[in-house]
Amino acid sequence: MFVKLSVLLWLLVLLALAEAQGLSFIYNSGFNGRSGRNLTLDGIAEITANGLLKLTNDTKQKSGHAFYPNPVTFKNSDSGSAFSFSTNFVFAIRSEYARLSGHGIAFVISPTTGFPGARPSQYLGLFSETNNGNSTNHVFAVELDTIQSTEFGDINDNHVGIDINGLNSTSKAPAGYFSGGFKKNLTLISGKEMRVWVDYDGTKKQIEVTLAPIDVATKPPTPLLSYPYDLSPVLRRSMYVGFSSSTGSVLTSHYVVGWSFRMNGQAEDLTASKLPKLPTIPGKKRSMLFTFGLPLISVSVVLLLVSGVLYVIRRKRKYAEVLEDWELEYGPQRFKYKELYIATKGFREKELLGTGGFGKVYRGILPSSKIEIAVKRVSHESRQGMKEFVAEIVSMGRLRHRNLVQLLGYCRRKGELLLVYDYMPNGSLDKYLYDQPAVTLNWNQRFRVIKGVAAGLFYLHEEWEQVVIHRDVKASNVLLDGELNGRLGDFGLARLYDHGTDPQTTHIVGTLGYLAPEHTRTGRATTNTDVFAFGAFLLEVACGKRPIETQGPEDVILVDLVFSCWNRSNILEARDQSYGTDFVAEEVELVLKLGLLCSHSEPAARPTMRQVNQYLAGDVVLPEVSLLGLSSSGLTFAHHEGFDDFAMSYQSSVGKGFSQSSYIAESALLSGGR
Repeated sequence: MFVKLSVLLWLLVLLALAEAQGLSFIYNSGFNGRSGRNLTLDGIAEITANGLLKLTNDTKQKSGHAFYPNPVTFKNSDSGSAFSFSTNFVFAIRSEYARLSGHGIAFVISPTTGFPGARPSQYLGLFSETNNGNSTNHVFAVELDTIQSTEFGDINDNHVGIDINGLNSTSKAPAGYFSGGFKKNLTLISGKEMRVWVDYDGTKKQIEVTLAPIDVATKPPTPLLSYPYDLSPVLRRSMYVGFSSSTGSVLTSHYVVGWSFRMNGQAEDLTASKLPKLPTIPGKKRSMLFTFGLPLISVSVVLLLVSGVLYVIRRKRKYAEVLEDWELEYGPQRFKYKELYIATKGFREKELLGTGGFGKVYRGILPSSKIEIAVKRVSHESRQGMKEFVAEIVSMGRLRHRNLVQLLGYCRRKGELLLVYDYMPNGSLDKYLYDQPAVTLNWNQRFRVIKGVAAGLFYLHEEWEQVVIHRDVKASNVLLDGELNGRLGDFGLARLYDHGTDPQTTHIVGTLGYLAPEHTRTGRATTNTDVFAFGAFLLEVACGKRPIETQGPEDVILVDLVFSCWNRSNILEARDQSYGTDFVAEEVELVLKLGLLCSHSEPAARPTMRQVNQYLAGDVVLPEVSLLGLSSSGLTFAHHEGFDDFAMSYQSSVGKGFSQSSYIAESALLSGGR
């Protein structure tokens, strides 16, 4: 009797295993109304009323996940070989801008349906800085990525990649498909539905990924990616299958329209006619001017026409802007003045965020996309060098780094230039440091901001396709996002040049207290002059004082104050007392000494931003400051040399909101040398 029972139980186990290995499902007419087959949703993912899986909505910096509710058996045991599987799905990515997107979407096989600690944006809601690439993740994914993230080695901002335990794709290619022996390109953020096939051959140990437009019903014979790889060490016996996506700073919606999956066989193809429809994109509203006057008698029509002509003339004058032929190529990087005027409510004082040496900054909400922006109005009475300046502004709009404020575009109107940035809700760093702020940052928050700005500046100097010299690194140009991460902003003075060449700028621009001595002598801005300004920034954040402060009849130079404390073997005496005793002394001492090193009067003695990041990360030990040849006179010289010629302009420029810092050589912004 016991033997019969054992045999029966064994047969039931084999039957269940065979059923699991042959699992298949299909969502061809929507993801709702299927009893027992509803997806497991996480984050901001949702099922729309007509059955679309919408992974993201209008929320910024968030993630959405959706998984088949039941685990899928991929192996007989954890140490066994992975079975073959096949899936195909239809997706669409819709962005508010034709050439800008939030982030992409990924098909995922994971041990769990949740990802605690995972980051949005470029991490796609799957990984974070700490676990990206770890073999313990046991995650297989196929990413459809619309942002080029240099830290992951992405090839462009429109690619497909095979990811094993991290976002550094093991195989990748620009999005497209093969037809008739030729490759045809696809644009992932076109807003159109596209098909994706992902197949794994457990016998050949081969992964294949194929793309095609929605109207191509049969899978193309040549895959976009074909990569030999054994997934057995990656996949566990029981896994979950689904999708993940995340949002960035640009409003983007990620949809999965239909999905089919099968173990040990070919997944059933989806029928396009049965799929739920994507929401229609609303058209532009017609002007109310065209809806009036048609039923009126001829006299009223004439009066309306005259009024209309006058209205149009006044409207054109109100929203008049400069547009030359060479600007047509910039497309979405050029905003209409009318759009910015409406966004900022006519540049009302109530929307004013701050005033700088080159103009005022206003908060706004774009009427079409509802994106929050910051608009900086810059005077440009001189037309000299405008074409080159705008070309550089557009180029810098392609910068992508988590510690840089995104420059979205520009607009020109009459005697002013308007620069459009991402809006940072927590404002500039300086308001948390000076004048008895309502909210003070603790040391951990300050140290994180310092490391973030250092990473952003290193990206500008060495990691982007060109060298970018910021030329105005300071606390008031460091903005804090919703999580109090530091982002370096205000690229109005930035300068580009190719790697391996010398910059040609010959005008002095920047802020007193942050200007390197060689810059005041020659007018040449280099990566070394940025490092000098970063040194002043380090001391500024650690000490809670401006580089130059007036106390009584004389100015107090912050770098001299820190140096004197170090000279008395008590450098921590210079720190900001407002963050109390809750700090890591070694970190504060490192920042103060590194600030002195970056403030060296000799450019060659300053570290590069690569070295600065290594010091801050603890990968390299900072040399003893006593061995650097620093002296009080040398540091004072670094902050005073060349300032005499500007003393009068400096004193006359100090005003409300610019206590001891003001811009130099404002006319240099658009007057050659760029």
